[in-house]
Amino acid sequence: MNGTDNQILQARSSAAMFETCVMKYMKDSYRIALGFCGNHQDALELSQEAFLKAYRSIRHLQNNDKFFPWFYQILRNLCFDYMRKKKTQAAQPLDEITSEKLMQNNFDPEAIAERNETKEIIWKAIGQLDEKHREIIILRHFLNQSYEQIAKNLFCSKGTVMSRLYYGRRQLKEILSTMKGGH
Repeated sequence: MNGTDNQILQARSSAAMFETCVMKYMKDSYRIALGFCGNHQDALELSQEAFLKAYRSIRHLQNNDKFFPWFYQILRNLCFDYMRKKKTQAAQPLDEITSEKLMQNNFDPEAIAERNETKEIIWKAIGQLDEKHREIIILRHFLNQSYEQIAKNLFCSKGTVMSRLYYGRRQLKEILSTMKGGH
């Protein structure tokens, strides 16, 4: 085998490894993007763009680095850029994420309508959080990541995660109480 054959084999191998990562993280990537932008189509585009950027710069990933924290930074930056461009903080209802949590084998039409209204209120409130608190709420409560996982993804300490989560929840509670008072 010559050097060119080795390069071709390495390229095929890294493409297959990258495909494995895409399959493993594509749902989480979509959910994260959806949590930030609140729009199904934009979330699909952002998550796909993040994978494309990751593929193009995979050589920057050190062998001992974990893929998801590195990839998460790419996705996060794309989402923040999107939000800055759109200059919108209001998220739309996210049925794909919250339906599993809010549906509990109750098919009563009144209960369903009430849950849908509650989901919409919650997502409007989450949309009003600043970026760092919205991000922490999404990672913890919708992706069920541990404090340690979040700290790795955000390149910060576990204490910082706990602090942001505390203040994010507190801010969310204030927004929700204001929204209820306004109804």
